[in-house]
Amino acid sequence: MQFWMSLLFEPYDQLIAHAQLAEELGFEGVVLPDHVVILEGDKTPHPTGYPRKADEAFPDVVVAFAAMAQATSTLRFMSHVLVVPLRDPFVLAKQLGTLALFSGNRVVLGTGVGWLREEFETVGHGWSDRGARMDEMLDIMQAFWNDGYAEHHGTHYEFHRSGMFPVPTQPVPVVIGGHSEVAARRAARFDGYMPMRMLDEQTRHEFALIDALRAEQGRTGPYERIVPWFGADRADVARIADEDGITGMMAMPWPMNSALSLDEKHAAARSFADTMITGP
Repeated sequence: MQFWMSLLFEPYDQLIAHAQLAEELGFEGVVLPDHVVILEGDKTPHPTGYPRKADEAFPDVVVAFAAMAQATSTLRFMSHVLVVPLRDPFVLAKQLGTLALFSGNRVVLGTGVGWLREEFETVGHGWSDRGARMDEMLDIMQAFWNDGYAEHHGTHYEFHRSGMFPVPTQPVPVVIGGHSEVAARRAARFDGYMPMRMLDEQTRHEFALIDALRAEQGRTGPYERIVPWFGADRADVARIADEDGITGMMAMPWPMNSALSLDEKHAAARSFADTMITGP
């Protein structure tokens, strides 16, 4: 079982220090959330009911990971989640491919279709077709990452064989985030699934659906199953890894949006790692 340190709402000037400590303590990686722009005033509520505010800080994921990668050597970096259909596939493929090269293939594209309708309207991208666009975008991006060339003739993107170099020495892994059968079906095509909720019977149903689809498609090999940590102890974590095939958990070792100092946060992280990662 791997643990990923969540850096949700952490100050940008503490991110590098957090990343260095996460590497020291044995975390598999760190995760950052993504928004491009948030409408001020009334807007679609977050699925959890959290009142998303226009002035909440969301540093650019690719730039932040690039900075943290240069200050670490083994730590991995996963977006949770980068909303692909808010971008265009060419610039994003170029950015993530370059990040993979400079980080030594330590970046994971965690992605989903997005939930904030007003964000799509603000940047001028369609809302209702975002899932279909993302499917085409991921195909295009992966083609460029595989050998530097892509050609696509779809509903939303149309272009002839084109090159994008330099090519990552390994394709960027893609892990799909979501909380529906639609997301699970999409995730079966890629490298992992991270439900945007705690492990429950619906989650287990979605994992079973993914297993069945991957078997139908002849897909084999390792597959990431990453869920939020929910206070389980080491024995429960071991059981979950064994019975449910969970490969990773995301955890914030200190209270979110806390007024703790950097030293206090890192003391909490050390305590968490002593209990959950290294153990007695």
